[in-house]
Amino acid sequence: MTCENKATSDVRENLPSALRRLTTADEVESTVGLPASAVMLKQISALDEGCRTVLARCPIAAFGYRDADGTSRTTFIGGTPGFVRVHSPTRISFSLPEPGDPHGPVSFFFLLPGVGEILRVNGSVAARKGAETTVDIAEAYVHCAQAVLRSRLWQPPAPAESVAPATPGAPAASAAEFAGDGPLRRPGVAEFLAAAPFLALSTWDGTGGSDTSPRGDRQEVARILDGRTLVVPDRKGNKRADTLHNLLADDRLSFAALVPGRTGVLHVRGRGAITDDPALLETMALRGMPPHLALLIDVEHAEVTGSDAVARSRLWTPGAHVDRGTVPDLMALAGEHLAAGSAAAEGGPPAFLLKAVGAIPGMARLLRLVMNRAYRSGLRKEGYEDVEPGAGGGRRRGFLRRLPADDGGTGAGTTERPLREVRIAEVRRETPSAVTLVLEDVGKDLEPFDFRPGQFFTLVADIDGRPVRRAYSASSAPGSARLEVTVKHVEGGRFSTHVHRSLRAGDRLAVRGPSGSFHTEPQLPDAPDAPDAPDEIVLVAAGSGVTPMMSMIRSRLAVRPGRDRIALLYSSRSAEEIIFADELTRLAKDNPDRLTVTHVLTGRDGRLDADGVHRWVTGLSPAPGAHYYTCGPGPLMDAVQGVLTGLGVPDERVHQERYTSGADTQAVEATVPQEMTVEEDGRPVGTVVVEPGQTLLDAGLAAGLPMPYSCTVGNCGDCMVRLRAGEITQNEPNCLTPQQRADGYVLTCVGCPLSKVTLDIADQ
Repeated sequence: MTCENKATSDVRENLPSALRRLTTADEVESTVGLPASAVMLKQISALDEGCRTVLARCPIAAFGYRDADGTSRTTFIGGTPGFVRVHSPTRISFSLPEPGDPHGPVSFFFLLPGVGEILRVNGSVAARKGAETTVDIAEAYVHCAQAVLRSRLWQPPAPAESVAPATPGAPAASAAEFAGDGPLRRPGVAEFLAAAPFLALSTWDGTGGSDTSPRGDRQEVARILDGRTLVVPDRKGNKRADTLHNLLADDRLSFAALVPGRTGVLHVRGRGAITDDPALLETMALRGMPPHLALLIDVEHAEVTGSDAVARSRLWTPGAHVDRGTVPDLMALAGEHLAAGSAAAEGGPPAFLLKAVGAIPGMARLLRLVMNRAYRSGLRKEGYEDVEPGAGGGRRRGFLRRLPADDGGTGAGTTERPLREVRIAEVRRETPSAVTLVLEDVGKDLEPFDFRPGQFFTLVADIDGRPVRRAYSASSAPGSARLEVTVKHVEGGRFSTHVHRSLRAGDRLAVRGPSGSFHTEPQLPDAPDAPDAPDEIVLVAAGSGVTPMMSMIRSRLAVRPGRDRIALLYSSRSAEEIIFADELTRLAKDNPDRLTVTHVLTGRDGRLDADGVHRWVTGLSPAPGAHYYTCGPGPLMDAVQGVLTGLGVPDERVHQERYTSGADTQAVEATVPQEMTVEEDGRPVGTVVVEPGQTLLDAGLAAGLPMPYSCTVGNCGDCMVRLRAGEITQNEPNCLTPQQRADGYVLTCVGCPLSKVTLDIADQ
C-alpha cells in the first residue's frame, strides 16, 4: 500500500464507521449517471472574447490551489472588477495577498453579482513574483446556476433564524449540539456554518488537474456531525461529477464558505469520502426528497477570517449587481462554447446548425426563458418550493436579474467618500531618507487640491494585492493643481518602504481627504487681515513633522505684501536629514522680516528638550495673539505643551499634531466574529458581524452603514463615535484625547470588537 493510499484508508476509518462509502467510479456513475455529450463539449481550451468580457467585469473569484508542501487551500480573490489581468487567451495573472505559495494545478470560478451562472477556469501556475501569480489556462466553461439558486446567494440577507434542535442522526446546528473536540469547535466556526448556504470546494485528480466548484443549499450547505466531521449534500446537477471523481483518486480537499451579508470567509481543509448512506441522506431531505449522495469531510483545519476581497467587492450592497447590458448572457456564452466544441469534435451536434440557431434574433432571450424554466422544474423536483430564477421581488428577487441601483451602488445612507485617482508627476529626493511625491489628477483636466495649510491626505496604494492606507500631511500650498506630500522612510514601515523602493513617476495612487483639524487659515491677497489668520505663528517641528509647517510657510509667504511673522524651531538628526533645508534657507533670506528658522541638530546639540524650547520661545518675545503649532513625536509635544502652559499661553492658541510611523502602530484585531449594532441618537441603524481581521469601520462600510470617517488611519478623529455597550481594542497611539477616552469615545477606523458592541454614530 502506498503512503497516499494508507493515509486515505486511515482517514476513512476515522469517519463515522456506520456510514457506507463509495470507492469506485462505477459506484458513483451508477448513482449520478453520465453527463450528456453536450455538457463536455462546452469546455474550451482558451479564453474567448466572451470569457474576457466576464473577467473584465468580475469583482471576485474563488481560487483553489496547493502550497509547495501539498497543503490544499481555497480562498476568494479580487475586490474590484477587472482584478484579473488577461495577457493572452491562455495566460492570466492576479494578486494573491495571503501568504500561500501556489504550485502546480489551480482552479477558479468567477462570480458576477446578481448572475446565477458561473465561469469556471482551470490551469496551472506558470510564475509567482511577490503577490503576483501568473496562470496558464487549460480549460474554461460555464457552470449552471443551480448552486447559486439553491443558496439564494444574491438575495438580500435574511435575519438570523432560530434553528431547531437536531434529531438523532441528523447534522448538528450549533457548537453546543455536537459531540467531540476538533477544529469545528474553534471560535465562530459552528455559528458560521449554521448560516452559510454557499461554498467553493476545491479538489484535485490523479493526473495533475484541479477543480473548484460551487456548492449551494438552503440554510446550511455543510452540516456538522461531530467536532471534526462535516457532511455536504450532493444534489442532482449536470452529472459531470468532477468533485466526486477527484476524491476517488485524491481525498485531500479544501473549501471556502460565504454567508450573505458578511465579509468573512470560513476556510476549511481536510479529507473527503463519498457516502450514499440512506439514514444520513434522509436527514437532509427537502419535501421528502433526499440528495442522491453526500460528501463526508474529516476536517483538519477550520478558521473564520475577514476577507479583503469580499469586503471590497461589496457583493451584498444595493446596486452592486452587474448591469446585464455590460456582460454576455452566460447561458448564451455556453451556447457559443458548445458550437466551438462541436466543430472540433466527432459525433457532436453540427456546429453550423448551432451557430445558425444562435444567430436567430431573440434566440438568446428565448434560451434564457427555457433555462429558467428548466432550473425551476429541476430544483422543485429536489424539494425547493420557492425558486424563481427570472422574476420576483423582496426576499424572492430573481438571481438572473439586476437589482435596482437605488443609491448608485454605494449603499443606502452610506457616507463613504470617493477616492480621487492621481498619478505621480515627480518623485523628488529631499534627504537620504525623505522624498516628496508630486501628485496630479489622472487625465487632462487637472483640478486644484483645496485644503487648509497643515491638513493631511490619506494615500492608498495596492501593495502585494492589498490596499494599504497611510496619512501624510500636504507640504505644498493649497489651491495648486499639484499636491505635494513628503514621505520619510521608516524601518519596517510598509507604506513608506513601498514609496521609496517601488514608486516612480507615472505610477498611480488614490487619495482621500483633506482631513484633520491641525491647520492655520491662509492669508488671502484680498483679505490679509482676516481674523482667522493671526499675524504671528510660532512653529515647532521634529523630523518629518516639518511637512505641515512647510505648507503653512509656503501659503503665508505667497501673500505679498504681508505683515505676518513666522518663527520655526526645527529639530533634525543631522544637517543632511534637514527636510526642505535649501528652501527654508532661501525663504528666510528672501523674507528676513517675516520668517526666521532655527535648527537643532540632535547629533550635535543633543535632544531638544523643555529647557531648549523655553529659551527659544522667550527669546522670540511672541506677540500676545500669536498661535503655536507643534508637530512631532510624543516627548517633544509634551515638552512644548508644558512650556507654553507655564508661560500662560491659552490652550485655544496651541495646536498639536502627533504623528506615528507605520512601524509604531501595532495591529490589533479580534480573533472571534462579533456583532456590531450601529445607532444614531439611540435609534437602530443596522447590525453587522465584524469578522476577525476587520475594523469596526470596515465592517460598517462593507454593510452600507452610514459610518462617519475620513483618514481611516486613526489620525483625524472624524470616525470618533461613542461606545454604548461592549468592549473594543484599538491601535495605539491615536488622536483620542484622555478626556475623550474617559467619556467613552472610540475610533472605528482602528478599533476592533472584543465582544458584542453598540455604537452611536450621532454622539460625536
